[in-house]
Amino acid sequence: MPRNCRADRARTSGGGCMSASRLDIGVRRDSEHRAAAVISGLGACLPSRAVHNTSLAEGLDTSDEWIRTRTGIQSRRRVDPALSVLDLACEAAGNALRSAGTDTVDGLVFATTTPERPCPSAAPEVASRTGLGHVLAFDISAVCSGFLYALATAGALITAGTVDSVLVVAAETYSRIVDPADRSTAVLFGDGAGAVVLRSGTTGEPGALLAHDLGSDGTGADLIRIPGAREQATGQRWFTMSGRKVYLQAVDRMAESARRVMEDCGWSPGTLGMLVPHQANARIIEALAGRLGLPPESVLCALAHTGNTAAASIPLALAGAVADRRLEPGARTVLTAFGGGLSWASTGLIWPQLTAVTSEV
Repeated sequence: MPRNCRADRARTSGGGCMSASRLDIGVRRDSEHRAAAVISGLGACLPSRAVHNTSLAEGLDTSDEWIRTRTGIQSRRRVDPALSVLDLACEAAGNALRSAGTDTVDGLVFATTTPERPCPSAAPEVASRTGLGHVLAFDISAVCSGFLYALATAGALITAGTVDSVLVVAAETYSRIVDPADRSTAVLFGDGAGAVVLRSGTTGEPGALLAHDLGSDGTGADLIRIPGAREQATGQRWFTMSGRKVYLQAVDRMAESARRVMEDCGWSPGTLGMLVPHQANARIIEALAGRLGLPPESVLCALAHTGNTAAASIPLALAGAVADRRLEPGARTVLTAFGGGLSWASTGLIWPQLTAVTSEV
Protein backbone atom coordinates (compact mmCIF):
# COMPACT_ATOMS: atom_id res chain seq x y z
CA MET A 1 0.00 0.00 0.00
CA PRO A 2 1.48 3.39 -0.93
CA ARG A 3 2.14 5.48 2.18
CA ASN A 4 0.93 8.68 0.50
CA CYS A 5 -2.53 7.25 1.27
CA ARG A 6 -1.73 7.07 4.98
CA ALA A 7 -4.23 9.81 5.85
CA ASP A 8 -7.01 7.63 4.47
CA ARG A 9 -6.05 4.46 6.35
CA ALA A 10 -9.01 4.74 8.74
CA ARG A 11 -11.49 4.48 5.89
CA THR A 12 -13.03 1.10 5.23
CA SER A 13 -14.73 2.06 1.98
CA GLY A 14 -14.66 4.72 -0.70
CA GLY A 15 -11.22 3.85 -2.04
CA GLY A 16 -9.21 4.61 1.13
CA CYS A 17 -6.01 2.77 2.06
CA MET A 18 -5.54 0.33 4.92
CA SER A 19 -2.41 -1.33 6.27
CA ALA A 20 -2.23 -5.09 5.96
CA SER A 21 -2.40 -5.31 9.74
CA ARG A 22 -5.73 -3.47 9.87
CA LEU A 23 -7.59 -5.67 7.42
CA ASP A 24 -8.61 -8.18 10.07
CA ILE A 25 -7.64 -6.62 13.40
CA GLY A 26 -11.24 -6.05 14.40
CA VAL A 27 -11.91 -9.74 13.97
CA ARG A 28 -8.82 -10.58 16.01
CA ARG A 29 -9.99 -8.44 18.91
CA ASP A 30 -13.38 -10.14 18.93
CA SER A 31 -11.92 -13.53 19.73
CA GLU A 32 -8.82 -15.23 21.07
CA HIS A 33 -9.52 -18.24 18.91
CA ARG A 34 -9.00 -16.87 15.44
CA ALA A 35 -6.49 -18.69 13.24
CA ALA A 36 -2.94 -17.43 13.58
CA ALA A 37 0.63 -18.36 12.80
CA VAL A 38 2.58 -19.10 15.99
CA ILE A 39 6.36 -19.03 16.50
CA SER A 40 7.37 -22.42 17.91
CA GLY A 41 11.12 -22.57 17.24
CA LEU A 42 14.10 -20.21 16.95
CA GLY A 43 17.56 -20.94 15.55
CA ALA A 44 20.66 -18.94 14.69
CA CYS A 45 24.08 -19.43 13.13
CA LEU A 46 27.18 -17.25 12.99
CA PRO A 47 30.50 -17.74 11.23
CA SER A 48 33.22 -18.64 13.70
CA ARG A 49 35.61 -15.95 12.41
CA ALA A 50 35.36 -12.66 14.30
CA VAL A 51 36.77 -9.49 12.73
CA HIS A 52 37.57 -6.80 15.30
CA ASN A 53 37.48 -3.08 14.57
CA THR A 54 41.25 -2.85 14.87
CA SER A 55 41.66 -5.27 11.94
CA LEU A 56 39.55 -3.06 9.69
CA ALA A 57 41.06 0.19 10.93
CA GLU A 58 44.46 -0.86 9.62
CA GLY A 59 43.30 -0.55 6.02
CA LEU A 60 40.87 2.36 6.44
CA ASP A 61 41.17 5.95 7.60
CA THR A 62 39.49 5.16 10.91
CA SER A 63 40.00 3.73 14.40
CA ASP A 64 38.38 1.36 16.84
CA GLU A 65 37.12 4.35 18.85
CA TRP A 66 35.60 6.02 15.78
CA ILE A 67 33.73 2.85 14.80
CA ARG A 68 32.47 2.15 18.34
CA THR A 69 31.21 5.67 19.00
CA ARG A 70 29.43 6.01 15.66
CA THR A 71 28.01 2.53 15.25
CA GLY A 72 28.17 0.67 18.57
CA ILE A 73 29.99 -2.17 16.80
CA GLN A 74 33.12 -3.75 18.29
CA SER A 75 33.44 -6.75 15.98
CA ARG A 76 31.49 -8.64 13.37
CA ARG A 77 31.45 -12.24 12.07
CA ARG A 78 32.52 -13.00 8.51
CA VAL A 79 32.45 -16.17 6.46
CA ASP A 80 35.59 -17.87 5.22
CA PRO A 81 35.90 -18.38 1.44
CA ALA A 82 34.75 -22.00 1.64
CA LEU A 83 31.42 -21.10 3.29
CA SER A 84 28.32 -19.94 1.41
CA VAL A 85 25.17 -18.14 2.46
CA LEU A 86 23.42 -21.50 1.96
CA ASP A 87 25.65 -23.09 4.59
CA LEU A 88 24.61 -20.44 7.10
CA ALA A 89 20.96 -20.73 6.12
CA CYS A 90 20.87 -24.53 6.43
CA GLU A 91 22.56 -24.46 9.83
CA ALA A 92 20.12 -21.87 11.19
CA ALA A 93 17.18 -23.73 9.65
CA GLY A 94 18.21 -27.00 11.30
CA ASN A 95 18.65 -25.22 14.63
CA ALA A 96 15.14 -23.74 14.40
CA LEU A 97 13.67 -27.17 13.68
CA ARG A 98 15.48 -28.61 16.70
CA SER A 99 14.20 -25.74 18.83
CA ALA A 100 10.64 -26.53 17.71
CA GLY A 101 11.11 -30.24 18.32
CA THR A 102 10.24 -31.22 14.77
CA ASP A 103 12.01 -32.38 11.62
CA THR A 104 9.35 -31.43 9.10
CA VAL A 105 7.39 -28.40 7.93
CA ASP A 106 5.13 -27.75 4.94
CA GLY A 107 7.10 -24.88 3.42
CA LEU A 108 10.16 -22.64 3.56
CA VAL A 109 10.48 -18.91 2.89
CA PHE A 110 14.04 -17.61 2.58
CA ALA A 111 14.95 -13.93 2.96
CA THR A 112 18.31 -12.82 1.57
CA THR A 113 19.90 -10.05 -0.45
CA THR A 114 23.12 -11.98 -0.96
CA PRO A 115 22.22 -15.19 -2.82
CA GLU A 116 24.98 -17.29 -4.35
CA ARG A 117 23.42 -16.78 -7.79
CA PRO A 118 20.52 -14.86 -9.37
CA CYS A 119 18.81 -18.06 -10.54
CA PRO A 120 17.45 -20.41 -9.34
CA SER A 121 16.10 -19.21 -6.01
CA ALA A 122 17.96 -20.58 -3.00
CA ALA A 123 14.98 -21.71 -0.91
CA PRO A 124 14.43 -25.08 -2.65
CA GLU A 125 18.08 -25.98 -2.09
CA VAL A 126 17.89 -24.95 1.57
CA ALA A 127 14.76 -27.08 1.95
CA SER A 128 16.43 -30.06 0.28
CA ARG A 129 19.63 -29.79 2.28
CA THR A 130 17.60 -29.46 5.49
CA GLY A 131 15.76 -32.69 4.72
CA LEU A 132 12.35 -31.15 4.08
CA GLY A 133 11.78 -32.81 0.73
CA HIS A 134 9.42 -31.39 -1.91
CA VAL A 135 7.82 -28.60 0.15
CA LEU A 136 6.86 -25.20 -1.22
CA ALA A 137 9.94 -22.96 -1.10
CA PHE A 138 10.75 -19.51 -2.42
CA ASP A 139 12.96 -16.48 -1.78
CA ILE A 140 12.02 -12.98 -0.67
CA SER A 141 14.24 -9.94 -1.24
CA ALA A 142 13.39 -6.91 0.88
CA VAL A 143 16.94 -6.15 2.08
CA CYS A 144 16.98 -5.46 5.84
CA SER A 145 13.18 -5.76 6.06
CA GLY A 146 13.36 -9.21 4.48
CA PHE A 147 12.84 -11.31 7.60
CA LEU A 148 9.65 -9.48 8.58
CA TYR A 149 8.32 -9.59 5.01
CA ALA A 150 9.01 -13.33 5.00
CA LEU A 151 7.36 -13.71 8.41
CA ALA A 152 4.20 -11.94 7.26
CA THR A 153 4.09 -13.95 4.02
CA ALA A 154 4.59 -17.28 5.76
CA GLY A 155 2.00 -16.35 8.38
CA ALA A 156 -0.51 -15.55 5.64
CA LEU A 157 0.06 -18.96 4.04
CA ILE A 158 -0.78 -20.56 7.37
CA THR A 159 -3.85 -18.48 8.22
CA ALA A 160 -5.17 -19.00 4.67
CA GLY A 161 -5.06 -22.73 5.29
CA THR A 162 -2.56 -23.40 2.50
CA VAL A 163 -0.08 -25.02 4.90
CA ASP A 164 0.12 -25.84 8.60
CA SER A 165 3.76 -24.90 9.19
CA VAL A 166 6.52 -22.87 7.56
CA LEU A 167 10.22 -22.43 8.22
CA VAL A 168 11.27 -18.79 7.81
CA VAL A 169 15.00 -18.35 7.23
CA ALA A 170 17.08 -15.19 6.82
CA ALA A 171 20.77 -15.37 5.92
CA GLU A 172 23.27 -12.85 4.62
CA THR A 173 26.94 -12.64 3.59
CA TYR A 174 27.33 -8.89 3.21
CA SER A 175 31.09 -9.19 3.58
CA ARG A 176 31.08 -10.27 -0.08
CA ILE A 177 29.21 -7.24 -1.44
CA VAL A 178 30.63 -4.31 0.56
CA ASP A 179 33.63 -2.42 -0.75
CA PRO A 180 36.50 -3.18 1.66
CA ALA A 181 37.91 0.29 0.97
CA ASP A 182 34.65 2.11 1.81
CA ARG A 183 34.73 3.13 5.47
CA SER A 184 31.02 3.96 5.52
CA THR A 185 29.96 0.37 4.77
CA ALA A 186 32.97 -1.90 5.40
CA VAL A 187 32.82 -1.36 9.17
CA LEU A 188 29.05 -1.86 9.47
CA PHE A 189 28.18 -5.24 8.04
CA GLY A 190 28.65 -8.80 9.20
CA ASP A 191 27.46 -12.24 8.13
CA GLY A 192 24.99 -14.58 9.82
CA ALA A 193 21.66 -16.37 9.70
CA GLY A 194 18.54 -16.83 11.80
CA ALA A 195 15.34 -18.81 11.44
CA VAL A 196 11.97 -19.42 13.07
CA VAL A 197 9.41 -22.18 12.75
CA LEU A 198 5.80 -21.05 12.38
CA ARG A 199 2.89 -23.43 13.02
CA SER A 200 -0.85 -23.02 12.84
CA GLY A 201 -2.56 -21.97 16.05
CA THR A 202 -4.81 -19.28 17.47
CA THR A 203 -4.41 -15.64 18.44
CA GLY A 204 -4.78 -16.52 22.13
CA GLU A 205 -1.50 -18.45 22.18
CA PRO A 206 1.87 -16.92 23.12
CA GLY A 207 3.94 -16.60 19.97
CA ALA A 208 0.95 -15.84 17.74
CA LEU A 209 1.62 -13.15 15.13
CA LEU A 210 -1.01 -10.59 16.10
CA ALA A 211 -0.41 -7.71 13.70
CA HIS A 212 1.75 -6.74 10.74
CA ASP A 213 2.51 -3.42 9.11
CA LEU A 214 4.30 -3.38 5.75
CA GLY A 215 5.21 -0.46 3.54
CA SER A 216 7.50 0.83 0.82
CA ASP A 217 8.62 3.98 -0.97
CA GLY A 218 10.23 3.40 -4.36
CA THR A 219 11.19 7.05 -4.71
CA GLY A 220 14.08 6.25 -2.36
CA ALA A 221 15.35 3.29 -4.36
CA ASP A 222 18.76 4.87 -4.92
CA LEU A 223 19.49 5.36 -1.20
CA ILE A 224 20.43 1.70 -0.67
CA ARG A 225 21.52 -0.17 -3.77
CA ILE A 226 23.82 -2.43 -5.73
CA PRO A 227 23.96 -1.46 -9.41
CA GLY A 228 22.84 -4.03 -11.96
CA ALA A 229 24.74 -5.21 -15.02
CA ARG A 230 22.89 -2.77 -17.30
CA GLU A 231 23.69 0.15 -15.00
CA GLN A 232 27.34 -0.85 -14.58
CA ALA A 233 28.51 -3.26 -17.24
CA THR A 234 32.08 -3.74 -15.99
CA GLY A 235 33.93 -3.66 -12.69
CA GLN A 236 32.95 -4.71 -9.19
CA ARG A 237 29.38 -3.78 -8.31
CA TRP A 238 29.53 -2.86 -4.60
CA PHE A 239 26.74 -2.15 -2.13
CA THR A 240 26.28 1.59 -1.53
CA MET A 241 24.22 3.55 0.96
CA SER A 242 23.43 7.25 1.51
CA GLY A 243 24.09 7.16 5.23
CA ARG A 244 22.51 10.36 6.54
CA LYS A 245 19.36 10.08 4.44
CA VAL A 246 18.97 6.41 5.37
CA TYR A 247 19.36 7.27 9.05
CA LEU A 248 16.54 9.81 8.96
CA GLN A 249 14.24 7.56 6.93
CA ALA A 250 14.96 4.54 9.13
CA VAL A 251 14.04 6.30 12.38
CA ASP A 252 10.90 7.89 10.91
CA ARG A 253 9.59 4.76 9.18
CA MET A 254 10.30 2.29 11.98
CA ALA A 255 8.75 4.60 14.57
CA GLU A 256 5.59 5.06 12.50
CA SER A 257 5.33 1.36 11.69
CA ALA A 258 5.94 0.22 15.28
CA ARG A 259 3.27 2.64 16.52
CA ARG A 260 0.75 1.25 14.04
CA VAL A 261 1.38 -2.31 15.20
CA MET A 262 1.11 -1.32 18.87
CA GLU A 263 -2.16 0.42 18.10
CA ASP A 264 -3.45 -2.63 16.25
CA CYS A 265 -2.54 -4.84 19.21
CA GLY A 266 -4.15 -2.43 21.68
CA TRP A 267 -0.82 -1.70 23.39
CA SER A 268 0.74 1.58 24.50
CA PRO A 269 4.52 2.14 24.46
CA GLY A 270 4.53 2.07 28.25
CA THR A 271 3.20 -1.51 28.28
CA LEU A 272 5.69 -2.83 25.74
CA GLY A 273 8.02 -5.51 27.05
CA MET A 274 10.58 -5.36 24.24
CA LEU A 275 11.11 -3.56 20.95
CA VAL A 276 13.41 -5.55 18.68
CA PRO A 277 14.54 -3.34 15.80
CA HIS A 278 16.69 -4.22 12.83
CA GLN A 279 20.24 -4.00 14.15
CA ALA A 280 21.52 -1.32 11.78
CA ASN A 281 23.65 0.69 14.19
CA ALA A 282 23.39 1.87 17.77
CA ARG A 283 22.63 5.48 16.87
CA ILE A 284 19.55 4.54 14.86
CA ILE A 285 18.33 2.27 17.66
CA GLU A 286 18.87 4.99 20.29
CA ALA A 287 17.05 7.57 18.17
CA LEU A 288 14.17 5.14 17.60
CA ALA A 289 13.86 4.50 21.33
CA GLY A 290 13.74 8.25 21.94
CA ARG A 291 11.15 8.79 19.23
CA LEU A 292 8.87 6.15 20.83
CA GLY A 293 9.57 7.27 24.39
CA LEU A 294 10.94 3.87 25.40
CA PRO A 295 13.58 3.30 28.10
CA PRO A 296 16.83 1.63 26.97
CA GLU A 297 16.00 -1.60 28.78
CA SER A 298 12.89 -2.02 26.59
CA VAL A 299 14.80 -1.72 23.30
CA LEU A 300 17.10 -4.49 22.16
CA CYS A 301 20.51 -3.40 20.87
CA ALA A 302 22.56 -6.52 20.19
CA LEU A 303 24.97 -5.64 17.40
CA ALA A 304 28.21 -5.06 19.31
CA HIS A 305 29.70 -8.40 18.22
CA THR A 306 27.70 -9.12 15.05
CA GLY A 307 27.44 -5.81 13.22
CA ASN A 308 24.60 -5.19 10.81
CA THR A 309 23.54 -8.57 9.40
CA ALA A 310 20.73 -7.15 7.25
CA ALA A 311 17.72 -9.51 6.99
CA ALA A 312 19.28 -11.89 9.55
CA SER A 313 19.65 -9.25 12.26
CA ILE A 314 16.26 -9.63 13.97
CA PRO A 315 16.27 -13.43 14.39
CA LEU A 316 19.91 -13.28 15.49
CA ALA A 317 19.05 -10.59 18.05
CA LEU A 318 16.06 -12.61 19.26
CA ALA A 319 18.20 -15.72 19.74
CA GLY A 320 20.75 -13.77 21.76
CA ALA A 321 18.09 -12.08 23.88
CA VAL A 322 16.42 -15.41 24.69
CA ALA A 323 19.76 -16.95 25.65
CA ASP A 324 20.62 -13.94 27.86
CA ARG A 325 17.10 -13.88 29.39
CA ARG A 326 16.57 -10.30 28.22
CA LEU A 327 13.45 -11.45 26.40
CA GLU A 328 11.13 -13.33 28.73
CA PRO A 329 8.01 -15.35 27.91
CA GLY A 330 4.87 -13.23 28.09
CA ALA A 331 6.58 -9.99 27.02
CA ARG A 332 4.64 -7.79 24.63
CA THR A 333 7.07 -7.68 21.73
CA VAL A 334 7.29 -5.59 18.56
CA LEU A 335 9.74 -6.40 15.79
CA THR A 336 10.51 -3.59 13.36
CA ALA A 337 12.84 -3.14 10.38
CA PHE A 338 13.80 -0.73 7.62
CA GLY A 339 15.74 -1.51 4.46
CA GLY A 340 16.33 -0.87 0.81
CA GLY A 341 13.48 -0.43 -1.57
CA LEU A 342 12.78 1.60 0.48
CA SER A 343 10.88 -0.90 2.61
CA TRP A 344 9.79 -1.19 6.23
CA ALA A 345 7.84 -3.64 8.34
CA SER A 346 6.73 -4.38 11.90
CA THR A 347 5.16 -7.35 13.68
CA GLY A 348 3.56 -7.66 17.12
CA LEU A 349 3.36 -10.77 19.30
CA ILE A 350 3.45 -12.03 22.87
CA TRP A 351 6.81 -13.72 23.25
CA PRO A 352 6.46 -17.51 23.76
CA GLN A 353 8.31 -19.98 25.95
CA LEU A 354 11.03 -21.55 23.81
CA THR A 355 14.72 -22.32 23.79
CA ALA A 356 16.86 -20.82 21.02
CA VAL A 357 19.35 -23.18 19.40
CA THR A 358 22.52 -21.49 18.13
CA SER A 359 25.77 -22.65 16.58
CA GLU A 360 28.85 -21.53 14.66
CA VAL A 361 30.28 -22.78 11.38
